[in-house]
Amino acid sequence: MTPATWPCPTADGARAEEYALCFDSGRAHRLLIVPALFDEANRMRRLTVEVMRRLDGAGIDSMLPDLPGCNESLQPLEAQTPTLWRAAMAEAAAHFRASHVLGIRGGSLLTPTGMQSWHYAPARAPIILRQMIRARILSSREAGVTETYDGLIDQGMESGLNLAGFALSPDFIDEFQHLTGQVSKVIEQDTIGGGGLWLRADPGEDREQADALAAILAIGIKA
Repeated sequence: MTPATWPCPTADGARAEEYALCFDSGRAHRLLIVPALFDEANRMRRLTVEVMRRLDGAGIDSMLPDLPGCNESLQPLEAQTPTLWRAAMAEAAAHFRASHVLGIRGGSLLTPTGMQSWHYAPARAPIILRQMIRARILSSREAGVTETYDGLIDQGMESGLNLAGFALSPDFIDEFQHLTGQVSKVIEQDTIGGGGLWLRADPGEDREQADALAAILAIGIKA
């Protein structure tokens, strides 16, 4: 497991160096993983890396790139849009010569087109946004501040919103409300077994789930 960098397109048409976590031995089977989004990325990261370890043992390379504005990225999150994130993942796939792609939860909305892909427990963009706004409303209520869903959406469309520490621009919110993912093979949580780790309050892991997800991917990739 090693860190690597890749040239990511930016909003102004330039390139920025971004990081990716890789198990890369130059093998023919190469899986790009588009991570879960926002808080779910933290909750799912351990599972994601454990799946990558198992794929490495099965002779499959894998790469987990940072989304621009997230994790170690130096790009500002408020400058990002779903369109830019999709372009970034397509660039990462090309740079790492990925043969297949996996989208995890909200990352399923950003998987590159034209590749054999799997979507693990894909999440719909409007539901992700609604949950983040509801979390802000509850947090504001505890602080004695009254906010409403419609009011926050209006505010977001005008000046952007900070949701759970994520600064989202009006363009991001406008695009994200209507974002849909490409048709792909879906891996439901029921197939993996156990409860979804994204539902936990804190990051966690589950060896059985990692085993199951890695096995499904390895069989599909080598078919």
